Amino acid sequence: MPKTIESAVEPRAQIAALCWRAGKSGAEVLLISSRETGRWVIPKGWPMDGRSAPEAAAIEAWEEAGVKGQIATAKLGHFTYDKTLKRDTKNESSLPCIVEVFPLQVEKLATDFPEQRQRRRKWFAPDKAARRVAEAELKALLAGFNPALAEGAQPAEIRLRKRHKGKS
Repeated sequence: MPKTIESAVEPRAQIAALCWRAGKSGAEVLLISSRETGRWVIPKGWPMDGRSAPEAAAIEAWEEAGVKGQIATAKLGHFTYDKTLKRDTKNESSLPCIVEVFPLQVEKLATDFPEQRQRRRKWFAPDKAARRVAEAELKALLAGFNPALAEGAQPAEIRLRKRHKGKS
């Protein structure tokens, strides 16, 4: 099955949330299934007009995984992948994407959320999550995930409140 990549196209930017919590045996990260293939991924999507990258990542985490929590303003890292645009037995085309990843400390995991019927979700230790995903750079981000560094990043919500403080 031939696969064509739009070679003249610059990589498109996406944003993602690496959703995590403190578990009984250490940090745990949340993976969700992709809608089309069922492989394990993290919540991600396209940038949103009028939203910062961390804000858009938090929205994607809610829509795709039912997660609410504190998103960091500093990105954790990035990974690249080829987004399949056309999938059939004779021709496939894809678009290269570079995904900025922001850690999101989970405070609430909802049972009712927009894509609940389209996805599965499961908690993993970071090293086990790394073995479940396909993208090499995402594997490295997950395997090296350090919640202490993620906790040190200032949450976007706090940063926004500070910026507007005293402007009532």
